[in-house]
Amino acid sequence: MSTTSQIINQAVKELTKPESYKDMFHEHSEGTPLPSGTVLAEIVDLARSILFPGYYGTSTINTETLHYHIGVKMERLFSLLVDQIMAGLSFSDFDQTAAFAAYSQTTINNEMRRIATDRAQKFVSLLPEVRRVLATDVIAAFNGDPAAKNHGEIISCYPIIKELTIYRIAHELWKLEVPLIPRMLTEMAHSETGIDIHPGATIGEYFTIDHGTGVVIGETCIIGNNVKLYQGVTLGAKSFPLDEDGNPIKGIPRHPILEDDVIVYSNASILGRITIGKGATIGGNIWVTQDVPAGAFISQKR
Repeated sequence: MSTTSQIINQAVKELTKPESYKDMFHEHSEGTPLPSGTVLAEIVDLARSILFPGYYGTSTINTETLHYHIGVKMERLFSLLVDQIMAGLSFSDFDQTAAFAAYSQTTINNEMRRIATDRAQKFVSLLPEVRRVLATDVIAAFNGDPAAKNHGEIISCYPIIKELTIYRIAHELWKLEVPLIPRMLTEMAHSETGIDIHPGATIGEYFTIDHGTGVVIGETCIIGNNVKLYQGVTLGAKSFPLDEDGNPIKGIPRHPILEDDVIVYSNASILGRITIGKGATIGGNIWVTQDVPAGAFISQKR
């Protein structure tokens, strides 16, 4: 055996030891692989073409063909989403719970498909409301940028609308308790726009981020209506409480609350479960870890 073969065989032997791949290996259930990034990208494209017809997808669409085009895209989106939700359920060890211990894999798969179909149906029914809210975001971005010429420019070019389209889709899936897929979607948006919004964050209407690059919004953030952020803003956690074994306690509120009409300028860091009161303004390059009263203006000391 050649030296190269020996080296390869030894590496394979070490990489297949159970202690080597502990917590790094996902064993697929029969017929239910992990959700696909490629398929999720197609779902995003379909959703954008449904929510913003004529700006994304078929360029020849008009009011007479709108019903047909949206109908076709909706059916494709629904079919893909059912399969992806089912894959997400498998990833979450849904089929290993005690409720399914006595059932065959075929029965488990059928039940997962039923649940996936139900959640996909609920998601599709929410798309009209998603579009309504996105329309307010377009208005906020247009009104907040004197360089913008029209709403079409905002929809076609501005990273915040690309980001919010995916975030608002992912947030609805998050509320429907769809595993993994919401995180995959928002990380796709993060890669595309440089804006990192966790799908669990709650964001009101007429929201915008000017420029957007480097903004981070954590899972338990609550943002009111008519809020504007600038690039580089962090809405993060101050610390992570630990349990008696020294492990982070998950699922507790740990990110800021921004009430209506708040403005946060570039590179500000707002950390912890604090409240920024209605109409407050946070200046740039500042570190905020305490509540800010309504209407206040917080800036660096000279």
